[in-house]
Amino acid sequence: MQALIVGCGDVGCRLALQLMARGITVTGIVRSEASAAALGRLGIKAQTADLDADAIADLPAADWLFHFAPPPEKGESDPRFAQVLDALNLPPARLIYLSTSAVYGDCEGRWIDEGESLKPKSARGYRRLDAELRALAYGERHGIAAMILRVPGIYGPGRLPLQRLKSGTPLVQRDQSPYTNRIHADDLASAALRVAEAGEAGAAYNVSDGQPTTMSDYFFCCAALLGLPAPPEVPLAVALQTMSPMLKSFLEESKRLSNRRLVDQLGWQPQYANLEVGLPVCLVDDRVVKAFAGPA
Repeated sequence: MQALIVGCGDVGCRLALQLMARGITVTGIVRSEASAAALGRLGIKAQTADLDADAIADLPAADWLFHFAPPPEKGESDPRFAQVLDALNLPPARLIYLSTSAVYGDCEGRWIDEGESLKPKSARGYRRLDAELRALAYGERHGIAAMILRVPGIYGPGRLPLQRLKSGTPLVQRDQSPYTNRIHADDLASAALRVAEAGEAGAAYNVSDGQPTTMSDYFFCCAALLGLPAPPEVPLAVALQTMSPMLKSFLEESKRLSNRRLVDQLGWQPQYANLEVGLPVCLVDDRVVKAFAGPA
C-alpha cells in the first residue's frame, strides 16, 4: 500500500504515523525544505512541491491520496487542488479531501448533518466547496472513491491560542457567543484513516468531537488550563469589528455538527470526546511539534 499526503503539516504527519504503523508506505508533499526536514525527523518520506507554480512535477502514484493543503487565501476557487489533480499520472483508488464546515454557512445554531444544504457565507467556504466539487467530479470521471472530510476548528499540541490569551484580546460575552465545533488533531488523523479504509464513494463526513460549545467557552477553558487570566468580554457587534477574517467567519456561522455518520456507519470514535479530556494532553510533549521545532 502506498499513501500520498499533499500538505503534510501537523495533521498530515499525525496521519502518516498512523498509516506507517499499519505498514503503509507514505510520501508527504510539503512546500519547503525545512518542512521536508521535519518529516525526515519523524521517519516520513518527503517530497517538495510548489502548488502555486504554473505546473508541478509529477506526483508519485498512490493507492490512497489525502489532500490536506489549504487553498489560496483569496478568491472563490482552489487552483492548488486543481494542480494536484492534473499532476496525477495515475488516479488513486481512494481520494480523501479535507474540507471545512464553512461550506454549510450560517445555520443559526441548529444541529446539522451532511444532508444540510451547502450555502457558504465566506470566500473561505466557497474555496472549499469548489474543491469538494472538483474531488467528486474527479472520482466520477475516473471511477474511483472520492470522499470529503468537513472539519471545524482543530486544536491540539502547539495549537492553543497562547499569544491571544496573553495579549488580553477581548472575547464575545458568553450569552452572545455562537456555537462552534472542534476536533483534536490526532482524532482528525484517525478519522481520515477510517474514511480511507471504509468510506463510501462520493460521501461527505463531518469530523468533530460531537460536543459543540462556543468560541468563548473554548478560550476560557484554554485560559484556565494555561493559568492565564480570563479575557475580558465584549458584545458580539464589538468583537466582529476587531477579529481576523477567520475568527469572524466562525462567529458569523453558528452551527452544531452531528458526527453520527462517521460514528454509526464507519464505527469511528474520537479519543478525545470533549475539551475536558482533550485540552490537558495539549500540554504534554509531542513528537510532531518537536519535529517541526527543529533539531534537538
